Amino acid sequence: MICVSLLSACSGYAPPANVKDLTQAQLVAQMGPPDKQREMATGTRLEFPRGPMGHHTWFVDLGPDGRVIKAAQVLTEENFARITPGLSQQEVRDLLGRASHIQGLGRSRGEVWSYRYENHFCQWFQVEISQELQVRSTGYGEPPECARDRDIIIP
Repeated sequence: MICVSLLSACSGYAPPANVKDLTQAQLVAQMGPPDKQREMATGTRLEFPRGPMGHHTWFVDLGPDGRVIKAAQVLTEENFARITPGLSQQEVRDLLGRASHIQGLGRSRGEVWSYRYENHFCQWFQVEISQELQVRSTGYGEPPECARDRDIIIP
């Protein structure tokens, strides 16, 4: 049990400052294994969501030579604005990565994907995915931990 704790403590939350030109093995040694690895036209993309309670998801792109080209935190207002009705479920995943929380809608109407992200308010970005696996709507909601905090009564 202690070994597992020590190993997880060794992996970093974010990519190192000098990430460019690291090999995939060097990056994984510093960040831990990625949640997902996808082959892209220009190389490989590694996804590192830092959750479920985390507020960041890092995409790290590797070139054909297996070295890091760039790293970006993708849970941003700019990327949220790119999520519009009609996009496919896969396109959302390609832009934002794995959701922090997924909730099914009644009568099999689809799902709501919720993304925690760093902001000055206690909110998350939400995407409603229809039965046809397309974005129906987007918006902002309140995560459960915020509602609990608000319900505390101080005498």
